[in-house]
Amino acid sequence: MTTGKGMMDVSGKNVTVRKAKAAGRIELGEEAFDAVKQGSCIKGNVLETAKIAAIQAVKSTPAMIPMCHPILIEAIDVDFVLDERGKSVQMSVTVKSSGKTGVEMEALTGVAAACLTIYDMLKYMGREMTIGQIELIEKTGGKSGDWKRQD
Repeated sequence: MTTGKGMMDVSGKNVTVRKAKAAGRIELGEEAFDAVKQGSCIKGNVLETAKIAAIQAVKSTPAMIPMCHPILIEAIDVDFVLDERGKSVQMSVTVKSSGKTGVEMEALTGVAAACLTIYDMLKYMGREMTIGQIELIEKTGGKSGDWKRQD
């Protein structure tokens, strides 16, 4: 078995503005959904805490994902949508940077951390919650250009 050399050499790449958006969702069930909606979680404000977790995760991605380059993060947007019908929270994390490598992993890591934080804050209500559909929605910049998920 042959293994790779390690971290990608980006020294020859041009600095460009790069942006990536990832999304995901957590299905909560009725009781946990109502706690988020009404702000009655005993641990505090679920969405504000999940937003902070997403931001921290984006900035910490190279510490968690071994082959990710440390990059300068210029902007992070975290958005949540409560889905009443599905008793779920949908979220997106958009990350922007000017650099030599993309920010897809940072956006995906932010979404995962937000989902896990919501789960952690609400698990006392039951552990039936389901995290899923974490996916890259779009990315811009870099040598490979722009990409957008086609649904």
